[in-house]
Amino acid sequence: VQLQASGGGLVQAGGSLRLSCAASGTIFSINDMGWYRQAPGKQRELVATIVTGSSTNYADSVKGRFSISRDNAANTVYLQMNSLKPEDTAVYYCNAAIRTTTYSYTRNYWGQGTLVTVSS
Repeated sequence: VQLQASGGGLVQAGGSLRLSCAASGTIFSINDMGWYRQAPGKQRELVATIVTGSSTNYADSVKGRFSISRDNAANTVYLQMNSLKPEDTAVYYCNAAIRTTTYSYTRNYWGQGTLVTVSS
């Protein structure tokens, strides 16, 4: 199983970006999907998660600005980021809880990370 993230880049404060993360490989089912971020010198932190039934959860710092969604048919999770701030600068990682067969346990997989830089 691989998670391929894309969509990062350089944007001015107040701008928008949309991140995508597609899961591929042998997949039986995907439960939670989410986005995390790690800024230089800081620990990785939760940004947003979405479960199979589309229930969402956001970090307080991004509520009202970011929106997470998923396309179950495409095994893809998205993060729409609006009103970006310099403090949103970080490497963004996608995460998915995946079962590869009917008999396997759910395991967490991570994407490779995509850099988001917000200039002031």
